[in-house]
Amino acid sequence: MEKRFYQMTSAEVLEQLGVEEQRGLTTAEVEQRRATYGFNEFKRKPHTSLFTKFIQQFASFMIIVLVVAAVISGVTGYLNGEGITDALIIMVILVLNAIIGVFQESKAEKSLDALERMSAPHCKVVRNGEHSVIATRELVVGDIVELEAGDSVPADLRIIECANLQIQEAALTGESVPVTKSVEVIDGDCAIGDRVNMAYSSCSVTAGRARGVVVAIGSETEVGHIASMIESVGEVRTPMQQRLDQLGRVLAIICLVVCSIIFVIGLAYGNNFMEMFMTAVSLAVAAIPEGLPAVSTVVLALGVQRLAKRNAIVRNLPSVETLGSTTVICSDKTGTLTQNRMTVVDAEAMPSQRLYDVTLLCSDVKHGEDGELIGDPTETALVAWAELKGHKQSEAVARYPRVAEIPFDSQRKLMTTLHRADDKSLLVATKGGFDELIACTTHIVGEDGSVRTITNEDIARLTAKNSSMAEKALRVLALAYAEHHIEAIDEEHYMAEVERVRQGAESGLTFVGMVGMIDPPREEARVAVAECRAAGIKPVMITGDHKITAMAIARQLGIMQDGDQVLTGNEVEQLTDEELSAMVSRVAVYARVAPEHKVRIVAAFASQGNVVAMTGDGVNDAPALKLADIGVAMGITGTDVAKEASDVVLADDNFATIVSAVGEGRRIYDNLVKSIQFMISTNLGEIVLLLVAVLCNWAMPLLPIQLLFINLVCDSLPSLALSVDPAAKDIMHRNPVNSKRGFFTRPFIRRISFQALIVGGASIAAYLLGLGASLDVARTMTFAVMVFSQFTVIFSIRTGNKIFTTGFFTNRWLWLTILFVVVVTMFVMLTPSMMSLFDLAALNTQQWLIVAALSVGVLLLSELTKIGAKRA
Repeated sequence: MEKRFYQMTSAEVLEQLGVEEQRGLTTAEVEQRRATYGFNEFKRKPHTSLFTKFIQQFASFMIIVLVVAAVISGVTGYLNGEGITDALIIMVILVLNAIIGVFQESKAEKSLDALERMSAPHCKVVRNGEHSVIATRELVVGDIVELEAGDSVPADLRIIECANLQIQEAALTGESVPVTKSVEVIDGDCAIGDRVNMAYSSCSVTAGRARGVVVAIGSETEVGHIASMIESVGEVRTPMQQRLDQLGRVLAIICLVVCSIIFVIGLAYGNNFMEMFMTAVSLAVAAIPEGLPAVSTVVLALGVQRLAKRNAIVRNLPSVETLGSTTVICSDKTGTLTQNRMTVVDAEAMPSQRLYDVTLLCSDVKHGEDGELIGDPTETALVAWAELKGHKQSEAVARYPRVAEIPFDSQRKLMTTLHRADDKSLLVATKGGFDELIACTTHIVGEDGSVRTITNEDIARLTAKNSSMAEKALRVLALAYAEHHIEAIDEEHYMAEVERVRQGAESGLTFVGMVGMIDPPREEARVAVAECRAAGIKPVMITGDHKITAMAIARQLGIMQDGDQVLTGNEVEQLTDEELSAMVSRVAVYARVAPEHKVRIVAAFASQGNVVAMTGDGVNDAPALKLADIGVAMGITGTDVAKEASDVVLADDNFATIVSAVGEGRRIYDNLVKSIQFMISTNLGEIVLLLVAVLCNWAMPLLPIQLLFINLVCDSLPSLALSVDPAAKDIMHRNPVNSKRGFFTRPFIRRISFQALIVGGASIAAYLLGLGASLDVARTMTFAVMVFSQFTVIFSIRTGNKIFTTGFFTNRWLWLTILFVVVVTMFVMLTPSMMSLFDLAALNTQQWLIVAALSVGVLLLSELTKIGAKRA
């Protein structure tokens, strides 16, 4: 099998790429390679035009049904001389709905834009034997690149020379600690985070310097592979979109069947062909809730506004409801479940001021203008700990200025600095790995603060403490010092003595303590995980960090419990998709994973019927964020790539906000179901009315324009008000709604059937009672009962199985909406010009009392059905 670049020596890599380290590529070679490999940029698809996006908004099955109904209504209205007002109203609503949808831009396009913005604009290279600065886009495979602290890695490099090099790869691998790099060859396959002789595009150099050779550019880099994965991941239809599609199909079938029956029966009665065709079209208008697409869109938009106030920014409208169906949350560790800040949480501290001197002096940390600590996360954690104990770095540095140092390297695993105490003494400060440092010590600070010779018992005790910290996944650093007396007659002699001491500085040290640090879990995340479990949601950790660290954090948070398993990226790679799918329910933690593993894990959960939410903040999270039903990115620490690939962005980076968002998603689902139940039950009530009228060969009880007024004004506006109903008290103490279950469950069908029969029956009664006066009066009474019964039945629908007075005044918007629609309806029924437009007649007092009695009766009968349902 062909070796990978990290498995080759520097010489082998240079030979394979055909480049000399000192000379670099020539201009001719650069041009030749650019012709072969192209520019150092990502390949991308062309942006979707606004027109195409607009057309795509009409792909929903229900929208298509409404378009067909509008066209038929318009054509028949035109041919029959009744105008096309009904058709125009429906089309205006659909166009407005499409315009709202167009503003939801493509996540894949934005993700690629964000990936491009991450690339370093310029880099330092060696070409033609000379150093030069070029645009990152101009790099080709084989270029020799030089890096130093503060640089962003411009392409994937094999490191061929380095000194004290550390690279922050958190965005790519998930590790919170910068990786110490080397030029050593790596045997065998390993994860990205373990390839210490490689530097990857878009990662940043935090310390040291290096020279590397470009081995991959553009789409062939690790970040480029992520871009390709984002582009290849298709759009996932949300559960709500699937339910609305199913709803549209069911309504279309019902409409087609009922209209056909009525059309045939009417012809059998000897009615005019065109008259019966118009009747069937009117019934289609009655059967389909024209306002439902707009209502569902606005309901979701209102949910977006509420979530924004809770620091959850929703980028994709249907995702709001999907949150409520979430069954699994796959979360990145670093910066999401943890604070993304190394913190000292345990220490073996000897009673000596030297402990804090070493901590503060043996460090390259600087203080920013706002007091923020700048530097390596491990060192900032040490300095923060010492300053928390009341010791100031600025004072220590002023008292003991640095005169020499021995930088950290991966072989020694030690860092040493030498400091002038006065003209005759020198302080040596050393920190590093416990095993390496303890081997350099001969003394220890005792419990009384005095220095004595270190014993085997001391070493055994400290070794046990080190093991204890390591078992808790803490990163342990040991601290030691030495004091040297110097006889110097001048500065030159003093510095010569310093160099002499430096040569043997890491020996004869006095052990003064050791500290254990970790990127600690967020306290609010611990609470959020518990709330997720109470809500029937499985929390899962997916991280690029080490297995032991991931397990420790997962146990502290409650993600990992007895019986749960842990898988590493290499173990995931050995499993087939079927094997992984079979065991995902038993795995709580995935460690040392690569981006493609995250995508497979999310897909495995989805294959088990789960609605998967993926939270994260790094570049490595982006493909999985886009594939998941809900991608949730961190707004503060999250990369642009993660944000643009996500559906939801947490503005406060608080994992607990996801729990609040899930609760809001469930509330939205509950309220949307109420709205749909209200609209369908009242529309079916219209069908019952018209069907009975045709079967009995009556004149049409309602005219098309009257039906349209009822559907668009009396249905849609109250439905919107239902969307702001407060959440049920037990909303986060019940299992998620089954995403595979449509709206038409048995209880749902039973409820809308009863309510449709009640509303239809009351309207039929009004029609028959009004016929004694005239057909116009009958139609007017039918129109009034159909309108006002909706205002009574809505209170029965909104409370579910509870009595209608439950939370009677908790939704003021519902009351305001009802008041508004009543005023509009009365204006239509009492104003002569509007009465003429809608073909309505004036009612007397007795007829108004009948309307009121029938409307209240609808509420009472609806409430009685609840009692019957409970007994059943």
